[in-house]
Amino acid sequence: MSESTGKYSITMPRDIAEAAKARSGPSGLSAYVAAAVARQIERDNLNEIIQVAEAEHGPVTDGEIQALRDQLQQARRQQTRGGASAA
Repeated sequence: MSESTGKYSITMPRDIAEAAKARSGPSGLSAYVAAAVARQIERDNLNEIIQVAEAEHGPVTDGEIQALRDQLQQARRQQTRGGASAA
């Protein structure tokens, strides 16, 4: 059984609608727009989580972000070399 759906009328700039229609493929414009809205809701939810975390723990510094990026880059390099070396 599929999810229930509803029919809605939305207004958007014509160029955006035409670009979405051109990219929607066989699933159609409605599915394309639904997926885009679902992604936006996920982003909004993540932003709310970030706001709560920052209110409780303070904002993440640029240095902390860079340190995590460096760790991720190092892990990726190790992965492409066949994994981390044994200690």
